[in-house]
Amino acid sequence: MTARNAATEDKPNDITRIETLPRLSRAVVHNGIVYVSGQLADDPNVSVEEQTRNILQKLDGYLEQAGSDKTRVLSAVVWLKDIADAPRMNSVWESWMPAGFAPSRSCVQSIPGRAEFSVEITLTAAVR
Repeated sequence: MTARNAATEDKPNDITRIETLPRLSRAVVHNGIVYVSGQLADDPNVSVEEQTRNILQKLDGYLEQAGSDKTRVLSAVVWLKDIADAPRMNSVWESWMPAGFAPSRSCVQSIPGRAEFSVEITLTAAVR
């Protein structure tokens, strides 16, 4: 085995997967970073604000399971079905994110993973 192969070889327990499904894991922890997959709200028939609150609650749970929290979020991507909803989504996001801990973030107009939803959010965070 070369030095390069030894350094990159997977170790049996160096990756932790949370809520693994056939197609994806809800979160994956590797090298002190948690990658949380895109989250949708439980109900597509509520307001953008309610969908955002529900998603952020789910993200809090996945961060906690991974040994992290919202003060350690490094980056986030928000997909909005209609970019005109950005101010309403942002008001919920800003009340959720503690002052001084804003991550790098993108917010784009795109159809979420399921078209009936208005918002989808994914994030990456450092583990404690």
